[in-house]
Amino acid sequence: MTTAFFPGSFDPFTAGHLNILQRALTMFDKVVVGIGINQDKTGFFSTEEKMDIIRQATQGLEGVSIIHYEGLTVDACKELGIRHIVRGVRNFLDFEQEQSIADANRRLSPDIDTIIIPTAQEFSHISSSAVRDIIRHGGDTSTFMPDGIKLPSIDA
Repeated sequence: MTTAFFPGSFDPFTAGHLNILQRALTMFDKVVVGIGINQDKTGFFSTEEKMDIIRQATQGLEGVSIIHYEGLTVDACKELGIRHIVRGVRNFLDFEQEQSIADANRRLSPDIDTIIIPTAQEFSHISSSAVRDIIRHGGDTSTFMPDGIKLPSIDA
């Protein structure tokens, strides 16, 4: 059984993230969605809220588990016995950044490979930061989020 690790802040998990996850599941038997915890940053959503959003988005998908972790992604992979990291990109700028991260991860742990998946074109305009801005201003996020997501109440 092959397993991949799909790390990110997922603040929030968008329709683009779901697209990458669904496509990763065509390549791997199982995908662990890892919510990275950075103690130096305050997220828009709490870790529990992020986990709930991802649970809602992945309801009915086989082979998905969700965790949160601190520290280096490659260390989380080692702890879990995972040799593949999945990352999504929307455009060339994302690709350059992800390539740099993949190169650093390979230097840290040569036995862990990064698979970069370009998002489907219909999701390439979606970013978590844009979704957060829409939420802050009371806008409709339905075309940016996976179907059926109930977001937690936000005090704007």
